[in-house]
Amino acid sequence: MFARSLHLQLLKQCHPRTFSTSTARTADFTHVVIGAGAVGLAIARQLAEREGTSTLLIERHGSVGTETSSRNSEVIHAGLYYGPNSLKTHLCLSGRQKLYSLCAKNSIPHRNTKKWIVAQDADQHNELTNLHAFTSSIGVPTHFIPLSEAHEREPSVRATEAVLESSSTGIVDSHALMSYLESDFLSKGGDLALHTTVTDIEPLSSGSQGYKIHTSSPSENVDSTITTETLINSAGLAAIPLSNQILPPSRYITPYYAKGSYYTYSSPHPHPNTLIYPAPTPGLAGLGTHLTIDMAGQIRFGPDVEWVESPDDLTPNESRLGAAIEQIETYLPGIDRSRVEVGYCGIRPKLGKGGSVARGDGKGFEDFVIRKEEGFERFINLLGIESPGLTSCLAIGEMVEGLLYR
Repeated sequence: MFARSLHLQLLKQCHPRTFSTSTARTADFTHVVIGAGAVGLAIARQLAEREGTSTLLIERHGSVGTETSSRNSEVIHAGLYYGPNSLKTHLCLSGRQKLYSLCAKNSIPHRNTKKWIVAQDADQHNELTNLHAFTSSIGVPTHFIPLSEAHEREPSVRATEAVLESSSTGIVDSHALMSYLESDFLSKGGDLALHTTVTDIEPLSSGSQGYKIHTSSPSENVDSTITTETLINSAGLAAIPLSNQILPPSRYITPYYAKGSYYTYSSPHPHPNTLIYPAPTPGLAGLGTHLTIDMAGQIRFGPDVEWVESPDDLTPNESRLGAAIEQIETYLPGIDRSRVEVGYCGIRPKLGKGGSVARGDGKGFEDFVIRKEEGFERFINLLGIESPGLTSCLAIGEMVEGLLYR
């Protein structure tokens, strides 16, 4: 692995690369992917496999995956919450299988922990019943556990009404995953530009002649310009502002940022071995302050949801600790309050303040946006790529390749 500035990469290019289309044109790269989170890495890796092409991955930070991809719960999601016809469901189901397979084949730390969703009253029980009916309809395995069995398996967990188990949920070391994707991308001949910020993008003849990308590298005080045949916007928290640079004002989108705080727990007891989630709450922009476990076996709680104006607002908010502990105690009443502390924060890129759980006609639910942009040839936009983006990343990579070449 290496970290070269874009300027140094361009110095090593002796000749511009020709476009793959029949019209005589030249460009520096066949593909440019902006944003080296888990999804951007997976897309770039997928495209780098195509013979006779060149792929550049641009990242503004000094290493890959330092934003949303590394500030999350590291859960391999089963695909329980996103409705029957959404991209989130389709990509999560496909991506989960691909991710488990990739991790097993390449010794990427992961574990099939399973997950419990717990109900404390009749209304929550009804939510779980509806959830089970939905997952059965799409082929995702869930089943109810008798309360006596639940207490025997996880005696510290409170579930007074029902427990729904998802047997295909797990966890993954997101840093190890992204390290593998980065290494594999580079081994396929891809180029990675770190410390490189995109400052402007010019569609050339609405993209029919490609795209001119202006960048800066503050670490070396260097500005560069490159051209590409194909542009993929996978910039995560910066994706909507980047899209608004390219599209006309009538197609501008307002970004929303959901800050989620995670809470550490320093006591060895209680210590469930299963992921524990509260029953889904209608309209909530998250899945509640749940319990997850990292690959080292450490418990953490979160995230909660706090709407913020800036995607850079990563300062932990101590005032939210009390409310988080109250929610945690609904399903883990034996925790030592004094050993729960604010840990870190992550920001999720949102397309609105809608809920994370699809219901009924889907109104208020925010799906992924992954599309070719009309009027801009070979420009793929990925917007609102939050959870289950990590689980879906490999499937998203295949989808983007399909949009371009199938």
